[in-house]
Amino acid sequence: MTDAQIPDKPALEGLEQKWDAAWQEQGTYLFDRTAAAAVGRTGVYSVDTPPPTASGSLHIGHVFSYTHTDVKVRFERMRGKTVFYPMGWDDNGLPTERRVQNYYGVRCDPSLPYDAAFTPPFAGNAKSLKPADQTPISRRNFIELCEALTEEDEKTFEDLFRQLGLSVDWTQTYRTISDDTIRVSQLAFLRNVERGEAYQALAPTLWDIDFRSAIAQAELEDRDQPAAYHRLAFHRTDGSGDVHIETTRPELLAACVALVANPEDERYRPLFGTTVRTPLFDVEVPILAHPLAQQDKGSGIAMICTFGDVTDIIWWRELDLPNRTILGKDGRVIAEAPDAIASDAGRAAYAELAGKTVFTARKTIVEQLQATGELLEVSKPFTHPVKFFEKGDRPLEIVSTRQWYVRNGARGEGLRDRLIALGQQMDWHPDFMRVRYENWTNGLTGDWLVSRQRFFGVPIPVWYALDEHGERDYNRVLVPDATSLPIDPTIDVPPGYTASQRGVPGGFDAEKDIFDTWATSSLTPQLAGGWQRDDELWKLVAPFDLRPQGQDIIRTWLFSTMLRSALEDDRAPWTDAAISGFIVDPDRKKMSKSKGNVVTPADILDAHGTDAVRYWAASSRLGADAAFDPQNPTQVKIGRRLAIKVLNAAKFVLSFPVPEDARITHALDASMLATLDRVVREATAAFEAYDHARALEVTEAFFWTFCDDYLELVKERAYNQTDVGQASAALALRLALSALLRLLAPVLAFAAEEAWSWFEAGSVHAAAWPTPLQIEGDPAVLSAVGSALIGIRRAKTEATASQKTPVASLRIAGPDAALNAIRSAEGDLKAVGRIAEIAYGDAETITVSAVELAPQEA
Repeated sequence: MTDAQIPDKPALEGLEQKWDAAWQEQGTYLFDRTAAAAVGRTGVYSVDTPPPTASGSLHIGHVFSYTHTDVKVRFERMRGKTVFYPMGWDDNGLPTERRVQNYYGVRCDPSLPYDAAFTPPFAGNAKSLKPADQTPISRRNFIELCEALTEEDEKTFEDLFRQLGLSVDWTQTYRTISDDTIRVSQLAFLRNVERGEAYQALAPTLWDIDFRSAIAQAELEDRDQPAAYHRLAFHRTDGSGDVHIETTRPELLAACVALVANPEDERYRPLFGTTVRTPLFDVEVPILAHPLAQQDKGSGIAMICTFGDVTDIIWWRELDLPNRTILGKDGRVIAEAPDAIASDAGRAAYAELAGKTVFTARKTIVEQLQATGELLEVSKPFTHPVKFFEKGDRPLEIVSTRQWYVRNGARGEGLRDRLIALGQQMDWHPDFMRVRYENWTNGLTGDWLVSRQRFFGVPIPVWYALDEHGERDYNRVLVPDATSLPIDPTIDVPPGYTASQRGVPGGFDAEKDIFDTWATSSLTPQLAGGWQRDDELWKLVAPFDLRPQGQDIIRTWLFSTMLRSALEDDRAPWTDAAISGFIVDPDRKKMSKSKGNVVTPADILDAHGTDAVRYWAASSRLGADAAFDPQNPTQVKIGRRLAIKVLNAAKFVLSFPVPEDARITHALDASMLATLDRVVREATAAFEAYDHARALEVTEAFFWTFCDDYLELVKERAYNQTDVGQASAALALRLALSALLRLLAPVLAFAAEEAWSWFEAGSVHAAAWPTPLQIEGDPAVLSAVGSALIGIRRAKTEATASQKTPVASLRIAGPDAALNAIRSAEGDLKAVGRIAEIAYGDAETITVSAVELAPQEA
């Protein structure tokens, strides 16, 4: 490239499209498999890129965290590493299904046959439709719509990521619903089953009644909900009086299996081991002791129901209580009363509740208890935290279902300790995020529930043998041969059976559940790295160097990936984890769709330019929250100013020709380059430590000193072809520009590439990272002369004179070392300040005084 290609008026507009096309055409970011094989694993830098959920739109938080990753990746590439930077799309799971329902106005009914000619009733926003008004379609039709919509979303996401300048190798992509992904997910699960790490069980399960699916512990969130305590009278079996309990869920009274109080509670110690009869239903239940009972909550004694909350599950399990579940998967009271309700009055009362929703059942039972006089009091309303599915709209219920689980250390101390140890072997950025991982691991209360009662996802690859009555025999799980994967058990047939034996006594029945989306996403290193598909690639990239992600999914994505790697390879899947903070609004509230304060990035990128937005993101350290105000994005504007200045400064520097025999001969030039050496060392060390914000900070500070001070000081000398110091100035300017563009390239990806193309061949992003030039120079010279220049400018400003006004004389005072430094660059200082004479004097700090402006010509 030549100087002739420098535009008359450099601008940021259009650079994204120009350079994205060039990078794609030139293969700038392609993973060089041959080079990787030549250097081996230590010469590769591999990234386990987070696959965004392809069910809607990206938000400003994606721009924030993905920029953090890209800045580090670009640095490692310039350091000479062969970079493996893939991209995945997380396109299966509940969010996608809900988006399809709201977009097309449909719902899945697996009992319906496939309709090859089906056309959805909507192709836009059908969110206002009630579920009953959505068009029911077959599972296959529904999955086809899911695939079609996610493919559209993925194209939109890729376009935005390209605009953002992510240096991803777009030939290395995967989808979490592709055939290869299904094969890998199923194979990993079957190996878990074979080793006894995966199992199925009938157990209490957190259940979302809208999604009609089980929910894992990692997917929960607490939301404050209104409630009131209802004081109920339980009757002592010996007739000696009543025991009063307080509950927020009187509708579960028919599911009561015991009362419980703290063993240290003197009020109830005499009652432990006795029984009471429930109000309304007249069922005898024991009074038991357990340390989880809170003495200061309500009356200090609680009813245990199957199941009102997670604590009920613990009590039920540890106290070995019966199961009297009364809520069905639809969130309504089931028709059949528990066997324990034997009285006619009790069964009649239950019949009034059957089929009702939780809300309506609560209202009904309150009326019933009021009628019998067993509801003694209702407290004033208050709010308390209730468990929700993080993507759900209604509180979770707990129902008994048969599900698949993967052991995660919750009930196995050895595995839990191993997971903690593997986390301690990694480097965390920032380090305190390790504590969040450890707290989550140590706080697990149950194994990982991986099955979901949904449709768009990876099928669980098992069948069940049917007994002579046509009932599933859960002790005879049928599995496929690994070579036959991927499979769909609802279509494919297990080894040793024929299709005619499906669903008949002595035959088989398919598992209809799918894997939780995290069960697939927990395998992103394997999916991207060719595990059990491309052994050579896997050895080149695994374990990966980096797992970048948000702090809110440490408990889900990071933990589950660590678990799968520990179970399969007994190692951590990465050496480093980089955890980004949250984006918060101007009121410091986390941005989220539910709060309605999410900012979509497209408009911001279009309005201010990509480099400006990348600068904003890179200015924040890992783990730190960043405020964003779309109405006044101050940091973005600062980034835009910097990017524009880079282009203009480059154009100015390149206007000075550099003689072939040029050498650094001037003290000021050597001082500037020595200062730049220090910046290169600091920025390099910061990038190595995953502190991109510090690297940007030191580089930007020097860049403005370079432009505001050094460039101004030497431009007269650089212009003057007869000046003996011209070659030194021109060479110093060119060397500094080259280094600065490379230092800024990880952040200002487009401006740096544009300016680099004006005088260098190839891409700046493929150029070598700058190293210290080690030119002998004293950084104090630039600092001292810069301080003097600032003083001269201030003096002219105070005199209300133009900076171009000539100065007849002035006095610079300062320490001897500083004055010697200034004298070494006196010619440049006089030229830029238009100064005729400079006098010097002693002082503790550099000061400029006695400024006498030259008389102006008439």
